[in-house]
Amino acid sequence: MEEGGGGPLGLLCRVGWPAKPALSRGGQNPRGEKLCGHRRAPDWRAETKPAVPTSARSPSPPQDFILMADSKPAVDGEPMDMEALLQSVFGIVIDEAIQKGTSASEKVCEWKEPEELKQLLDLELQSQGESQEQILERCRAVIRYSVKTGHPRFFNQLFSGLDPHALAGRIITESLNTSQYTYEIAPVFVLMEEEVLKKLRALVGWSSGDGVFCPGGSVSNMYAMNLARYQRYPDCKQRGLRALPPLALFTSKECHYSINKGAAFLGLGTDSVRVVKADERGKMIPEDLERQIFQAEAEGSVPFLVSATSGTTVLGAFDPLDAIADVCQRHGLWFHVDAAWGGSVLLSQMHRHLLDGIQRADSVAWNPHKLLAAGLQCSALLLRDTSNLLKRCHGSQASYLFQQDKFYDVALDTGDKVVQCGRRVDCLKLWLMWKAQGGQGLEQRIDQAFALARYLVEEIKKREGFELVMEPEFVNVCFWFVPPSLRGKQERPDYTKRLAQVAPVLKERMVKEGSMMIGYQPHGTRANFFRMVVANPALTHADIDFLLDELERLGQDL
Repeated sequence: MEEGGGGPLGLLCRVGWPAKPALSRGGQNPRGEKLCGHRRAPDWRAETKPAVPTSARSPSPPQDFILMADSKPAVDGEPMDMEALLQSVFGIVIDEAIQKGTSASEKVCEWKEPEELKQLLDLELQSQGESQEQILERCRAVIRYSVKTGHPRFFNQLFSGLDPHALAGRIITESLNTSQYTYEIAPVFVLMEEEVLKKLRALVGWSSGDGVFCPGGSVSNMYAMNLARYQRYPDCKQRGLRALPPLALFTSKECHYSINKGAAFLGLGTDSVRVVKADERGKMIPEDLERQIFQAEAEGSVPFLVSATSGTTVLGAFDPLDAIADVCQRHGLWFHVDAAWGGSVLLSQMHRHLLDGIQRADSVAWNPHKLLAAGLQCSALLLRDTSNLLKRCHGSQASYLFQQDKFYDVALDTGDKVVQCGRRVDCLKLWLMWKAQGGQGLEQRIDQAFALARYLVEEIKKREGFELVMEPEFVNVCFWFVPPSLRGKQERPDYTKRLAQVAPVLKERMVKEGSMMIGYQPHGTRANFFRMVVANPALTHADIDFLLDELERLGQDL
């Protein structure tokens, strides 16, 4: 390594601060470097303790890092070289996780059974530390035996791909290790989060509103349920369930399971979730929604919320939002849209009609870490409300965090909007990716995903042994692979049972070979079928062709 810290970490690591910097007047360390970017902070140190004259200070030797590990020798008794460690770790990450992990010529995963994997990783924690060489080998092993979700043959989840600008944002986020609850410790990210949320709200169709980044779309949905309940019965914050009559909320049979989990977590109970029928394409039927509302009222329950879905998990269906909004308006119900999967379609002028009516919602859940590949996790809850409902519902005014006599506008402190205390910074990766790609670049990403999904559909129609479950309207392409032994045997009484066994066998084979990963599931009376998710921005026609060729190869003996 070059003197002065060559390589990408040199600028980050060789700061040359004293081992124990003492603050001087103005909130600066002895080298005159500010600890944060605030201006006009009260000089309270000068009032409580006189500054030590420069001549009286003991000089401190320069040190590359101020890390706890620096005060502890390595196993061999030599001080740890933290810069060398991090340079090596970044090298491993670039080589193993990024270059190999996104190469079609490499495996998606290196499958091991649990007991073997435990032995390979040596997971038990010991009382003695290990050498840097051992630690680096640990890092290699973690990557080696992990699934490479950035791989172009990873089709298993609603997230995939690796955007370099988003990854850069995640690295910076981890390096700064701050919490998104007050402006004083996260000034950049408080302002950045609001700017990103403002942009997302504008795409929904709102000129004002509120919002927050949540730890996943499930929590966003739960927050929406809690806000809807609080708005209708504000006493429930203090009095709990005693303040509530029996409540009813409504969602499609194709909804995400987080709706039921949220009802249980909030004390409403899963019985409060009324399941509305969906049509053959998985879309909520508004007429049945209204029928269910009347039925709930007749049974003594109070309807308070409807949760529609834009982009269902399996079929990729978009509920008819305008028609559902009409029902909500007639009955005075909170209208929530779970657009965790499909929200990013709003960026596409060609396809955003799928979410027509979303501007009439009261709240929207949107996960840019899915279709936009912003990286886990990046989940926004957007509100049309401008009455500070989030803070009124969730706030507790903790005096050690949210003092009202601060030296800046305390409205910038966002921590009381959420149930958490510490909150991870999730806005930087999306902001940096958006800055790099621009709205036009992200729109092209969405349109390309739709185009590749259409290519897959047309290829399925051409090939013997492949059968679509339905014509997709989104990037979820659901299909069966019918092996040679079952082709033309649809009339057999055991056909559905035998077809259901095909996908699990092929899934096991592909995972153990490491060639690709694709999800499968049953659906209603339908036997197990594959759900191909076209989301990775790096996908090409060659990857789609490989998917079909590989299924044929793996299933030729079935």
